[in-house]
Amino acid sequence: MESNQRFYMRRAAEERTAAHRAMTPQARDWHAKLAQDFAERAAAAGPMFAATA
Repeated sequence: MESNQRFYMRRAAEERTAAHRAMTPQARDWHAKLAQDFAERAAAAGPMFAATA
């Protein structure tokens, strides 16, 4: 199962990509705002720990 933090990080990356590909300034701004919102939620979810082997 995907953690909340991982979900928010993934969605932030998806929205950054969508902003980059947007055809209109309005769409670019909206996707950039969503990316920022998801990034803030990921940061609030706590630190990301790398798996060690």
